[in-house]
Amino acid sequence: MSREIVAGVDGSPESLAAADWAAREALHRGLPLRLVHAWRWEPLDIPFLPDRQGQERTAQDVLRDAEAALARRHPEVRLTAEVLADTPVSALTSTEARAELLVIGSRGHGAVAGFLLGSYGQQIIAAATRPVVAVRSRDGGSGSRAEGRGGVIVVGQLGGPEDSAPALRFAFETAAARGASVRAVRAWSLPPLFAYSPGSLALADEAGGLVPYEEKALREALAPWRERFPQVPVAEHVEIGSAGQVLLSSSGDARLLVVGRRARRGAVGPRIGSVAHAALHLAPCPVAVVPHDG
Repeated sequence: MSREIVAGVDGSPESLAAADWAAREALHRGLPLRLVHAWRWEPLDIPFLPDRQGQERTAQDVLRDAEAALARRHPEVRLTAEVLADTPVSALTSTEARAELLVIGSRGHGAVAGFLLGSYGQQIIAAATRPVVAVRSRDGGSGSRAEGRGGVIVVGQLGGPEDSAPALRFAFETAAARGASVRAVRAWSLPPLFAYSPGSLALADEAGGLVPYEEKALREALAPWRERFPQVPVAEHVEIGSAGQVLLSSSGDARLLVVGRRARRGAVGPRIGSVAHAALHLAPCPVAVVPHDG
C-alpha cells in the first residue's frame, strides 16, 4: 500500500501553516499529500446558525481554499483533499492505514508561552498510532527556518535501544530525506541512594562512571541507525537534568524536535506523556511525537 502524508485543515492560520509544512515534507520524502477537513452535521435549534447545506458548503470552501493555496505554493506536490464526516480526532486517526505521518496545527503565542495545543490536538496525538507533527503558524510560513533542506533534527533518546527505536528511526528518516543532520540527546539524573541495584551500579563502574555509562547507552541506541543511514551526520549530547529541560535547551536551532510517547493507555485513557507535553508547549520549532510500545 502506498504511503502518504496527511494534514488536517480547519481554515485557521495554524492549520494552513501545518498544511504548508506538510507539503514541503511531502516534497522532501517524495510522497503525496492528503488534506482532510472534518465536518459532521450537528443540528442545533439556534435560528441564526447555518443550516445543514450551509454548513456543508462552508466545510467544502475551507478545504477548497486550502487546496488552492497549496497548489499555488507547491505545484510539484501530488495533492488530494476530502471532507470526512466525522469528528476531528476520528477523522485524522481514520487515515492512519496509509499515513506516513499526520500533521496538525497548534496555536502558538511566542517563544515563552509556546504551544497552546487545544483539546483536539492532544486527543489526536494521544490516540494516533503514527507519528504526529504539531506546527505553529510561525513554524510553517514562507521564509521560516522550517523551509528548505539541511538543518538539524533533534531527537530525544530515553531508556534502552528498543524504547527509543521508533523516534530514532523517524528522526534519521527525516534527516535523510532533507539532507539534514541528527542531534541525539540523552538526559540523565543522579539516582536516589537506593534506586540503583548492585547490578546496575556494577555496569556503571565497568563503564567508568555514570556519565560514561549514559554516553555508552546513547552510542548503543544510535548504532543501528548510524549503520542504516551512513549519510546522516550525527552529534551526541548527554546532559544531567530532566528530559524535558535538556531537550528544550538542545533544540534552539532545530528544524524539528522528535520525542517518543508510550502508546499504552492509562487509567483515564491515552496520555501524551510529560516529555512530549513539555516539548509541544515550549519547543521553538515543530514537534514530532512518535508512539512506541513500552
